[in-house]
Amino acid sequence: MAERSTAAVDVADNSGDDPLTAKAGTAATDGVAEEQKTAAKTAEATENKAVERQGGEQPSLTAPELHSGHKLARRYRLEECVTRLDGFSSWRAVDEKLRRAVGVHLLPADHPRARSVLAAARSAALLGDPRFVQVLDAVEENDLVYVVHEWLPDSVELTALLAAGPLEAHDAYQLVSQVSQAMAAAHREGLSHLRLTPSAVLRSSTGQYRIRGLAVNAALRGITAERPQRTDTEAIGALLYASLTQRWPYENDAHGLSGLPKGVGLLPPDQVRAGVHRGLSEIAMRALANDGATASRQEPPCTTPDELARAVSTMPRVKPPEPEFAAPPEYQRTTYQQGTYGRPQVHPAATQPVVVPPPPLQSRTGRALKWTVSALLIAALGLGSWQIADRLLGPKDTPKTPEATPTIVTDEKPVAPKPVSIESAHDFDPLGNGAEKPQAIPNAYDEDPSTFWHTENYATADLGKLKSGVGLVLDLGKVQKISSVDLSFLGETSVELRTAPADAESEPSMPDQFLTRASKTGSDVTLKPTGPVTTRYVLIWLTELPANDGGFRGKLTEIKILG
Repeated sequence: MAERSTAAVDVADNSGDDPLTAKAGTAATDGVAEEQKTAAKTAEATENKAVERQGGEQPSLTAPELHSGHKLARRYRLEECVTRLDGFSSWRAVDEKLRRAVGVHLLPADHPRARSVLAAARSAALLGDPRFVQVLDAVEENDLVYVVHEWLPDSVELTALLAAGPLEAHDAYQLVSQVSQAMAAAHREGLSHLRLTPSAVLRSSTGQYRIRGLAVNAALRGITAERPQRTDTEAIGALLYASLTQRWPYENDAHGLSGLPKGVGLLPPDQVRAGVHRGLSEIAMRALANDGATASRQEPPCTTPDELARAVSTMPRVKPPEPEFAAPPEYQRTTYQQGTYGRPQVHPAATQPVVVPPPPLQSRTGRALKWTVSALLIAALGLGSWQIADRLLGPKDTPKTPEATPTIVTDEKPVAPKPVSIESAHDFDPLGNGAEKPQAIPNAYDEDPSTFWHTENYATADLGKLKSGVGLVLDLGKVQKISSVDLSFLGETSVELRTAPADAESEPSMPDQFLTRASKTGSDVTLKPTGPVTTRYVLIWLTELPANDGGFRGKLTEIKILG
């Protein structure tokens, strides 16, 4: 059950709404209110038409009655219902095409919020930021609207982390830093969350925090806010407050946490719990107390995620705790070092009889054997002395002059490898969303080092733990011999050279169907197979990316293949 609650999208928890400035309606964002009002009117007209088609009846608010095993689009097989609320349901499902777990939100097509949910999901899918749980599909078919998103069974909800106790100062610092930066990037694209609760934040096994339900959770519930940036900023402050104190910063209990005592107001975290990091306590108060003077030393309040991210970046970095080393076991001295004088000795319960050996070679046969061995030794020493004297005093042999070995001179020279032309290339991302900047692919082999093909921007060097790699497939037009591949990157990049089998009739569709020939890390690398290789399809597979553009991004400037 713990794993299920970790991976499922939490849209069933109603607690925690009142303290935030969110209200029922449709999702909106600062600076685009007028556009969303127009969109809302269009959606309302569409919904009214749907109601009219039903002969004047009210739209259904009952969650679709589906069952485990039901398939959507002949691809997504429903496995387990994790939420059924307010006319929609959420499921754990399996994408049978890519053989991976996914999450699915389902609601009737005539649901009042169906259009806003579709619009929010499609907008969130365009963001493509790995710090958010990605929306994979948003479809309306057969009187159903469904949204497919990533499923992360190896991540843990912040709710579960806080149930075990407050976070360490370093973990809380990473939380507010990563979440504020991610939300600042989302708001720059006109997207808000409005439902940023502890169950909407996940921590991976590598310590990276990811946010789920961007725009979609609010659309499913019909949540809106007059100032969504302030709402999300206050929500991040509440997350930080809860992480430092294991208390919810309002009077009502919420998300499995106890609220503050009634009538005392908003206390700073370092007054609620001893040992709280003072700088983080001030950051939490600046994010929460937006309507007046903050409870910290006259610093201005943070009203947007971008302001909050800048405030976190200016404070001294919180170092991780020192590792705890176990004391080595006490040195055990031996009996010889300790000494045994005056100490009682431990004797075995039963003493074994000691067998006394007979005196060696005291019989008549023994004496005869001794004389025989002595005689043989004397004879051997005499023979050896004679051979040594014969060698020292005998005539010396004249060494023969070795005959000169004729040198064979040939005119043959090693054949230099020839360049192999690339007929076409395309991006290869079968473990992700299927696309990795295809428009820039020609830059990778145009013989111009100033241009490059680049990957998406990831949160960590290992592609945000989202997949094992990403790359390009090069089509050589026909089966050809390959002796080496020269690659030039911007930054230290880990890359593998993989090739399709020589007898492959078509290009493989998955990375494990290619054969790994060589691997290396660097900015200018030469990948040489250990043996002769013939193939038509070559896969350049990037497994670890350098730091670029505020994240981690691979940039490939040039490819040269030699046959």
